Amino acid sequence: MRVLGIETSCDETAASVVDASGILSDVVHTQEVHIAFGGVVPEHAARAHVEKLVAVVRAALDRAGVDKPDAVAATAGPGLIGAVLVGLSYAKALAAGWDVPFVAVNHLEGHLLSAMLEDPPPSFPFLALVVSGGHTTLYLARGLGDYEVLAATVDDAAGEAFDKVARMMGLGYPGGPVIDRMALSGDPSGVKLPRPRATGLDWSFSGLKTAVRQYLQRTPEPVIADVCASFQAAVVDVLLDRVRRASEQTGVKTLALAGGVAANSELRRRAAELDLSVVLPARKRCTDNGAMIASAGRYRLIAGERDGLDAGARAGWQPA
Repeated sequence: MRVLGIETSCDETAASVVDASGILSDVVHTQEVHIAFGGVVPEHAARAHVEKLVAVVRAALDRAGVDKPDAVAATAGPGLIGAVLVGLSYAKALAAGWDVPFVAVNHLEGHLLSAMLEDPPPSFPFLALVVSGGHTTLYLARGLGDYEVLAATVDDAAGEAFDKVARMMGLGYPGGPVIDRMALSGDPSGVKLPRPRATGLDWSFSGLKTAVRQYLQRTPEPVIADVCASFQAAVVDVLLDRVRRASEQTGVKTLALAGGVAANSELRRRAAELDLSVVLPARKRCTDNGAMIASAGRYRLIAGERDGLDAGARAGWQPA
């Protein structure tokens, strides 16, 4: 079954074709219009998707050598509602025109199941740490559609905290990649920063972000590389602390990383050192992409699921 997957939940316009053998094509266009604003502007994102989506889908089909897929999958949420609507509407139109099945995919489930695209894929059950600019959640994945939230952020997502801290230092947007690069030449113990705790296994990054701001305000000439390395180390410390505790509580010894922050070099290095079987996705598979949507949709289709062309977009949607 060859499935076309379309992803437009935020600022990546993406399409991919996936079948039983793996990824046949994966095309991603990252919008640059948001750089000047220091963050994603929803209206600009939706308009940019309209401008690029047809070309991106055409490129994905051409690279896969496919004229007509066997099914179409698209992100239906969560995400920026206007952006989600662009891809969802186009996907439904394609499915109707081709007269093929359609399935609406939860964006977070796409990330959660992206580890299944790796070779070898993890076996259920496994822990899935989905960490990005909009989401920081630790799931226990028992099977397709059977996911328990073990931990979540109570305020900023980790990627959001990276962006805000980068903005404090004038490092530009997106903040994650530039902090990662700057941290390579910094001292992770150069700035004393807290490791915030929330209730249970949950995270809180707001206090850490505030601690960085206060340090910058009272330090006339901060060593920016040290600030980056210290902040990054604090984020990774608290992320992996909850992973270790969740593994001890559940007895599950397999961890899959997903989401844009899963591309962070320090998180990848230290996750690989855990006493767990760790699935690290390719960096290009961490950020939003069509392959994860096509793959998740394909699993749903194989399970016999189909969605009508009246499927709606959702701004918020926890996988279940």
